[in-house]
Amino acid sequence: MAQHNLILIETLCTHYEIEVSFVDSLYNLGLIEILTVEQTRFIPEEKVADLEKMIRIHQDLEVNPEGIDVIFNLLKKVDSLQNELADTKSRLRRYKLENQ
Repeated sequence: MAQHNLILIETLCTHYEIEVSFVDSLYNLGLIEILTVEQTRFIPEEKVADLEKMIRIHQDLEVNPEGIDVIFNLLKKVDSLQNELADTKSRLRRYKLENQ
């Protein structure tokens, strides 16, 4: 199993001035990953950037965890559609080149 760099949830909460219950809400919605090691909960370091985005949305825009879930699902759909559009444009260019 790959070694994760883990950050203690309480440390993140203190640093970002958020409640542990907010992190728990995000976890319960499936928005963040929490790993438990010897009854201590951590977030993988590579997932902190997503947590930071969620915290900014929550604090700056006053969006609740359920709203953050909706926003992140919409952002995933937009990203998927952008990838699909890029793929379609690429195939169209190839088609045009083949039929010149």
